[in-house]
Amino acid sequence: MDVGVYRERAAAVLPGAVLWTRTADGGEYRVLPDGCMDLLWIEGELAVAGPDSRAHVGAAEAGVRFAGLRFAPGTAPGFLGVPAREVLDSLVPLADVWSPARSRRLADRIGRAADPGVALEEAAGGLFDAAPDRLVGQVLGGVRRGVGVRALAGSVGLSERQLYRRCLDAFGYGPKMLDRVLRLNLALERARTGLSLAEVAARTGYADQAHFTREVKALAGVPPRTLLA
Repeated sequence: MDVGVYRERAAAVLPGAVLWTRTADGGEYRVLPDGCMDLLWIEGELAVAGPDSRAHVGAAEAGVRFAGLRFAPGTAPGFLGVPAREVLDSLVPLADVWSPARSRRLADRIGRAADPGVALEEAAGGLFDAAPDRLVGQVLGGVRRGVGVRALAGSVGLSERQLYRRCLDAFGYGPKMLDRVLRLNLALERARTGLSLAEVAARTGYADQAHFTREVKALAGVPPRTLLA
């Protein structure tokens, strides 16, 4: 898989966001679901990468430059103006979300900069005028604590159906799927520290190592050891 030259750092413009850049080596690369949405600049073109419910494999020629602003789960829709459900498992030109003229002005501004990543971050800073959705933080906190859907809905004053619809708009999927995606990423982070797969499964709330392996294959498309190689 193509990793290329990849760098990332915390974005200064929004808490929880990550600014990343990559120059492709050429070939295929695997993108795992993480509950996030990205605003992407790819060699002069801007796009919105929606949340993923499963891994997908892309490809890029050697030397292609990418810059991306990865929003924390649930935060991008309020800034980009598109419900997450509408871009689920999709890469959509920003011109389809905004007006073509507005998108082109931003793309041209970034393309003229010496560092497209820095220019993307600076330009995106002007988007951050939407009030944070308190529900996003409440849902994320509840899911990460393992709160069940019924109890979570009650804690935020919604019915289970209302909570599901709000989650679709914010995250692209309901709280159960969000839990699977967040747990997968936490488990992989732990596995990369050198813990055994059995220990990772136990610490991350999977029934056993076999359950963990099945979830990785279902969401990432390959077994854990392939991802961690």
